[in-house]
Amino acid sequence: MMALATSHPHLIDRLPRPRGRLAADAPLGPQTWFGTGGPAEVLFRPADVEDLASFLRALPADVPVTVLGVGSNLLVRDGGVKGVVIRLMRGFTGIAVDGNELLAGAGAPDLNVALTARDHALAGLEFLSGIPGTMGGAVMMNAGAYGGELAEVLVSAEAIDRTGKVHRISAAELSFSYRHSSAPADWIFTSARLRGEPGDPLAIARRIAEIDSTRTESQPRSRTGGSTFVNPPGHKAWELIDQAGCRGLRIGEAQVSEKHCNFLINLGAASAADIEALGEEVRRRVLDTSGVRLDWEIRRIGVPA
Repeated sequence: MMALATSHPHLIDRLPRPRGRLAADAPLGPQTWFGTGGPAEVLFRPADVEDLASFLRALPADVPVTVLGVGSNLLVRDGGVKGVVIRLMRGFTGIAVDGNELLAGAGAPDLNVALTARDHALAGLEFLSGIPGTMGGAVMMNAGAYGGELAEVLVSAEAIDRTGKVHRISAAELSFSYRHSSAPADWIFTSARLRGEPGDPLAIARRIAEIDSTRTESQPRSRTGGSTFVNPPGHKAWELIDQAGCRGLRIGEAQVSEKHCNFLINLGAASAADIEALGEEVRRRVLDTSGVRLDWEIRRIGVPA
């Protein structure tokens, strides 16, 4: 007697039906700055905060959840990401001005927040124009650049946890430190309230232009994940990498940038495995030459091929 073939149901068949969009086996590589990596088992784009909260409340407890921003400081491994990947897009990108404060959705690009502050003559947020990410990620990791960091301007934030519970929290309660917050790993930030101060519109615009010029001169604009390693206490990561002889180092189509060696770049057809292996080789050489262990700043998610 011939055995009947059986097919395993896809994860998407077990999930609650939200108002937003669900997609099975959705490519993630093209949605990241590196331009490489595997698919999401399921990709979810919630319609709004209520849609996200109700989806998480009904989501089976055994299904892992990963949040994806603009994919700037991220490497998706070649085997893709199991479970549900959540991307906050429309419904989470709004920016509203309230006196000297801005209320930004977690999906709002940091640059757009800086430009909105500029347009309303609010100073102190110019540094955000140099951070290639979204507000949700900026809050989670206390993003900073060009003399500023989020901890200095955040008033409060809202987040939803894995059970769908909404949390409203002050900046002080997040216990910020360098590139870190005390927010639980399962929190998904949905909005942030930032404080500016009245300033001269021309001076604000000049500062944003200066930051853009500095980035253009010092950083590669190719397929990169941004700053690869956190600066260790008392050191600059790029200097340690340069001293270890890693400038221009290649594995496959992955290369340490000649322009700024704390950046890894995809020369065209690099796999995520190439990029991660190159980063680990850089870490090994820096440890051998300086005794300093570099920590990844780029977030690496998913499973190998």
